[in-house]
Amino acid sequence: MRYTQFGNTGFMVSEIALGTWGIGGAGWDENTEETRLDAIRSAIESGINLIDTAPAYNGGVAEEYVGRVVEDMGIRKDVYLVTKCGTEFIDGKYVRSCAPDVILRECEASLRNLRTDHIDLYMLHWPDASVPIAETMEALNTLKRQGKILHIGVSNFSKEQIVEASQYGAIEAYQPQYSMVFRSNEAQMRWAVSQGMGVMTYGSLGAGILTGTYRKRPRFPPTDNRSRFYKHFREPMFSKIMKLVELMDVMADAHGGIPLAQIAINWAVQKDFVTSSIVGVQHRERIMENCDSFDWTLTPEENAILDAAIKRYLGNGKKEGAAR
Repeated sequence: MRYTQFGNTGFMVSEIALGTWGIGGAGWDENTEETRLDAIRSAIESGINLIDTAPAYNGGVAEEYVGRVVEDMGIRKDVYLVTKCGTEFIDGKYVRSCAPDVILRECEASLRNLRTDHIDLYMLHWPDASVPIAETMEALNTLKRQGKILHIGVSNFSKEQIVEASQYGAIEAYQPQYSMVFRSNEAQMRWAVSQGMGVMTYGSLGAGILTGTYRKRPRFPPTDNRSRFYKHFREPMFSKIMKLVELMDVMADAHGGIPLAQIAINWAVQKDFVTSSIVGVQHRERIMENCDSFDWTLTPEENAILDAAIKRYLGNGKKEGAAR
């Protein structure tokens, strides 16, 4: 595993972070509880020390799994726990509110779920136009003064929204979607790094499409997040991505038949504006494969080939959108 400074927080974090949206269960593949818990254990055993979760991930179930494993392993001081606020999962629906009383209530629930007395990084999951950001930030500043959270970050915010929030307190982390098939946040990521923020990207494997698992367009149910949130599995984008995957096949063979996911991970973490890439995996074997990404690196020539192919097949990434 490789480690790097996470902005100005003082954290030294793994360049892969464990994402737990899928581990929470709702809207993803069915797995046993033990499989999900073992995935978290495997990530920690493999050197991943940055774990990303949220109450929105199946109503706090993902947080509970993380808390159980971290407590059972006795390694709280060795990992950085990141969770979010402002979005909940209630009766199968995502409910958004950044009202101060909601933020304070959610933090107490997250502390209980995670079995900890503090959250290393607490992030606003989505902006909420119905609540003045000054009020939201005051609640977060209160939690920070109380020692319940150490640092404040934002996910899915625009640059303008981050600048506004920064008037009321330090924003030390930014979490955007970013991968070979979703690049519209690059300029803002560069800006965030220049401001001293840590940048942790989600969707790093394109919801699995960059692993080469899907060679024919899958038919996910409407509640599956791969059809509800990610656009990669819709036409004409799916067919365009398959052309990129074919190039990745050739590159993987040149490296001795490595998993395609390692190419996607290397491509992301080698960007100087990416601090850590969140990878959501639910099986021990896949986590170990992903951590093996750090046994090698893409050459400058290989990166250039991939960047050119991405531009050729998918454009410049300026028109992408998200609805998470």
